Amino acid sequence: MKYFQKEIQLQSFNRGYHLITESVISAIPEIAEVQIGQLQVFIKHTSASLTINENADPTVRLDFESHLNKIVPENQPYYKHVCEGPDDMPAHIKTSLIGTSIQIPITNGRLNLGIWQGIYLCEHRNDASGRRLVVTVFGK
Repeated sequence: MKYFQKEIQLQSFNRGYHLITESVISAIPEIAEVQIGQLQVFIKHTSASLTINENADPTVRLDFESHLNKIVPENQPYYKHVCEGPDDMPAHIKTSLIGTSIQIPITNGRLNLGIWQGIYLCEHRNDASGRRLVVTVFGK
């Protein structure tokens, strides 16, 4: 069994949903050494999340942002955690709803994603700095 792990820093992104598939793949070329295995990506933040979804039509990412803003609105009178701005508590809730890690099969040295699938960074803050990811590859 082979194991590879790297911590990477992404560029800063605006609030929204951003494809980062190529950034992840280029950060860990050791994927090519694994015939059967897994890639795990974990984000080390509480106000951004990761998911896999549509990689072709950018309107999907806009719809994600619009819909989650309706589900988890800002400036609610019942929020107690408000010291970091009106987008902070909603960002924490969105992160818990979407999740902080993803796992993708590796087959013959490549990610075994569906044709329309890509890795999203879901940035829930208005003014976030670059996010840190732990990227782990394991398999044989």
